[in-house]
Amino acid sequence: MPTSTTTPSEPAWRDTELAENPHAHAEKGEKVRRMFGAIAHAYDLNNRLHSFGRDQAWRKAAVRMASVQSTDHVLDVACGTGDLTRAFADADPARVVGLDFTAEMLDIARTRRLAPAKHPENKIVSYLQGDAMALPFDDASFDIVSIAFGIRNVADPARALAEFRRILRPAGRLVVLEFSKPRFAPIRWMNDLYCNRIMPITASLIARDRSGAYRYLPRSIDTFLTPESLAADITRAGFADIRQRPLTFGVCTVTRAVVPN
Repeated sequence: MPTSTTTPSEPAWRDTELAENPHAHAEKGEKVRRMFGAIAHAYDLNNRLHSFGRDQAWRKAAVRMASVQSTDHVLDVACGTGDLTRAFADADPARVVGLDFTAEMLDIARTRRLAPAKHPENKIVSYLQGDAMALPFDDASFDIVSIAFGIRNVADPARALAEFRRILRPAGRLVVLEFSKPRFAPIRWMNDLYCNRIMPITASLIARDRSGAYRYLPRSIDTFLTPESLAADITRAGFADIRQRPLTFGVCTVTRAVVPN
C-alpha cells in the first residue's frame, strides 16, 4: 500500500494554496491523502480534544439516522481510523466495510478491535483502501453508505455521490455527517474564532504537524457546500426523502437520503 510522502520540509498545503479555494485545486486528492497520512498518528486524540468529546456523539447520531437492520450491509466511506465503522458494528448489521483513501489511517483502524463481549469473533468489520469516486463494488450491493467529515475532502463530491447511489440497493440509505456553520450569530462567531484561530495552532502542536492539515480544515469548511447545497446535490444524484439534523448548535449536520424503490 502507498504510504505518506509528506515530510516536514514538504507540506501538503501551502499558505498561498489555502488563500484560494482548496476544493478547486487540481491536486486536491493527492494533497488530502498526504495530509491525512501525516496526521494519522494523532487523529483520534485531536478529534476528541478539539470537539470536546462530542465527535463520538455525532457519529452515534449518524448511526441512529441510518435505521440499521440486522440484515443490512454497511459501507463507511472515508472511514479514517474506524470510529464510525465500529459504531455501525455496534448496531448489529450483517456486515460493515470501512473504506479509506489513506493507508496510514487504515493501519490504525485495523488495530482497533470491537468489544469481545458483543462481537466475540470480530468478523463483522473489514477494511479496504479505495477511492470514494471509484468504489470497487457491484451495483446495488449495500443497504447503507455513510461518510463522516469526508465528503468535502473528495476531489469531486458529485462523482462520489453518484457512486454511493450506484452501489446502494432500492430503499438504501445514505448518511452524510459534515461540519456546517451555526445559524445563531454569537455561536457562529465563537465557532469561527475557535476553528480558524485556536484549533489550527493547538492541533498542529499536538500532532507535530507541518503538512498544513489543521489550516486546511477550517478553510475547507468555509469554502464547502452549505447543508442546503449539499442536499440539492444529493437530490441531483438520484436520492429522495432527504432529512437533515443540525448537531451541537449547528457545528455539524447529519443528512439522510433514501434510494427510491
